Formats: sequence, structure tokens, C-alpha cells
Amino acid sequence: MVDDEPAARSGLERLLRDEGYLVDTAADGAEALAVAAERPPDVVVTDLKMPRMDGLELMKRLHDQDADLPVIVATAFGDVASAVAAMRQGAQDYLTKPIEFDALLVITQRAIERRELRVEAENLRRQLRERDGEGLQGLIGASPAMQKVYRVAKQVAGSRATVLVTGESGTGKGELARAIHELGPRAKAPFVGLHCAALAESLLESELFGHEKGSFTGADRRRVGRFEQADGGTLFLDEVGEIPALTQVKLLRVLQERTFERVGGNESIRTDVRVIAATNRDLAQDVRDGRFREDLYYRLNVVHIEMPPLRLRGGDVLVLADHFMRRFAAENHKRIDSFTDKARQKIAGHRWPGNVRALENAIERAVVLCESTRIDEDDLPFEPAPDTHGAIRIPGATMAEIERHAILSTLESCGNSTTKAAELLDISVRTIQYRMHEYGVTRNRN
Repeated sequence: MVDDEPAARSGLERLLRDEGYLVDTAADGAEALAVAAERPPDVVVTDLKMPRMDGLELMKRLHDQDADLPVIVATAFGDVASAVAAMRQGAQDYLTKPIEFDALLVITQRAIERRELRVEAENLRRQLRERDGEGLQGLIGASPAMQKVYRVAKQVAGSRATVLVTGESGTGKGELARAIHELGPRAKAPFVGLHCAALAESLLESELFGHEKGSFTGADRRRVGRFEQADGGTLFLDEVGEIPALTQVKLLRVLQERTFERVGGNESIRTDVRVIAATNRDLAQDVRDGRFREDLYYRLNVVHIEMPPLRLRGGDVLVLADHFMRRFAAENHKRIDSFTDKARQKIAGHRWPGNVRALENAIERAVVLCESTRIDEDDLPFEPAPDTHGAIRIPGATMAEIERHAILSTLESCGNSTTKAAELLDISVRTIQYRMHEYGVTRNRN
């Protein structure tokens, strides 16, 4: 509590202590800095107008040391302009004087909870980096399927080998490509991406290799292509399976000889680029069908990493949902702390055909629509998945999906007894418990 009025300062201090808070006080900004240096605070409530150092300068000095420290400013009644100015400079909230104690309690508690959420989120990110793939920025998850991805990514990051990333749309292929780049020795060089399916053949060649002035109608100047832009770094070719046949030939030459010519040019340009390609197509089948060059396929597929669909990542779906909830709550300046149990069950039970991207969009919409501090099932914009008695498509389902269906259906028919289910399925109780944890499912026996 920072205030140059002794009576106001001591009165609020006494009331806050009665509520269980540990409170330090200061008469102005300069004294507050000295106190904070000895005992770093979780929240600062400060008057704006004080001698020696006012509240805005104090806030600036405190944020230089701890950018996330919540600062609540107190302004004179009716002085909205000062409150707005303080908020623009980083204050988390404001109170008007004389301060109402109930309002102070609510705002202080909210500030502490937000700070705890940020600390918790950062700790989660740090633990995931340490446990599941240090430096794999943009990727979150601890499932066995993602552990395998992390291991291969770390092994390949230090090489210049071409990597082919496959997987369904929305699984995070682009995030994996960037993580590999940032883990390797090219991290400080450019990471350049190109979505190959979004361009016509003539434009695609120009984007990849550049063009000379006058090489075609509208080419009024020389253009540097993505291979030149990425020199020394990484070029990420998304949806590489959509590249037309003629461009496949030119891409193959670059991968073999590390040289190319701009469209309409004769100069041979040498490039040092590490290529990471991604596709949601079955390129091996495209090779057999004559739609993709076999020699290019093998050049791209030096190291193959398959990104697992979200439905096979077990409890990762809830970890990701929590991550997106906190991120979008902060971006939208909303106090949303968690999901209800029904909402978590709905998230965990959904198949997520659009994978991580679909989950991200669903949680963003839920945060925007949520009118409480907890997201409920009605806030989630998708239909719940069918119950475990529903038919599973054979052929059409993977072995992992069939196994999940068998375990959950058997558990339900056995009254949620893992012992009886293990006997019927001829597997161990430990295996069932491990799979339940992987699926993000908690079942209490009746």
C-alpha cells in the first residue's frame, strides 16, 4: 500500500491484514521502491499523486524490474483521465478515492489470481520443454505419440537432412518445422515458409526461384524467390504434394545440385538451404499413381516425421485446452479460470477431426462467449461425441481407435471396474489404467 495520507494507509493496511494478507506500506514512490527491493510484492496498490515520486513513475520503475507485477492505482473521485492514462501505461486496474474496502478486496484478489495463472502457465511451459522436448516452441503435449516426435525432432535438428512431415490438417506440421529450425545451428538465419497449394503453377515458380524483370507480363522488376530469401536458413514447403509436375522437376534439381535459375534468367544461383516439407497427402500412394515424382519423394523423405492426430494424443487435448483458454482469456481481458467438469468431459470425448487448429478455434470462441469465470459445456461450439456404444467404422478406423473403443466400452459394461474389464479383454489392470490416463478419462467405480 503506497499512499502519502497516513490515516488512509494505516486503515487499509489494518483491514487487509484482518483478511489474511501480509502488507507492507510506504508513504511515497521512493520509499516503496526500497521496501519492494527487500520484500518483492505480489500486488502494489498506489496513490497517483505523491511527493518525491508519483504513482506513474513508481509503476514504471517497478515494471522495469518485474514486467508482470500487477499495479492498481488510486485516483481522485471523478479523475477518469488520470485512471485511463495509468491503464495505458500498464496499470492493471484502478480505484477511486476514498477507496471502498470491498472493491479493493475484489480487485486485489483478481490481480493475485491473474498473476498466479501466468506463473502457472509459465511453469507448465517450462516443465513441458524440460520433459517433452526442450526448445520445441509452439508444441505442447506429453503423450507417447508426441514424445516420439520430440525425440526425432531433436535428433534431426542439428543436421542439414531434408525432413518430410506428414499428418492430417491442423496437427501442427508448421509448428514442428519451426521448432526443428530453432533447435538447430540455423536458428539465427531466416525461416521462410511457402504454402504450395495456394498458388498457380506460374506464380509458384516465381515464388520459389524468383524472376527477372520482363520475364513475363507484369514482371516490372526483379524478384528474389524463397530459396534466396532462406539462404543459410530453412525453407518450409507446406502442402508439397500439391506442386505440379514441371515444378517438381525444378525442385528436384535444387535439392540435388543446390543451384537454380530465376524465371526468365540464365544466371546459376547457389543456395545453402535446409528444406522441410509437409503434406497431408499419402505421397507414397501418389508416387504409385504417377502424380508425384519418385525421385523427388525420396529426396524429400530423408527423415520422415508423422504428426499424430489429436484424437490419438490422449490427455494432451486437455493440456492444450487449458493453454488456449489462458491465452485467449488474457488476450480478451477476461477472467476465466478453468473449465467445468462437464466441459472437460466434452472436450476429452470429442474426436477433433480438425485437430489442434480446430481445438484452438473452439476454445477461442468459448472464451469470447463465456459469461462466467469457468467455461461450461454450453460455451463449447461442437456436438458431443457419440457414446462408446456407438458403431466404429471397420474398415476406416485405426488400431488405436479400435483399442480405445474396446477399452471404454468394456469399462462401461463392467460398471467401470478395471479388474473385470482387464479379465474380459485379457490385458493387465495396469494397461487399462495407463490407457485411461492417456485418453484423459477418469472413471470412478459406482
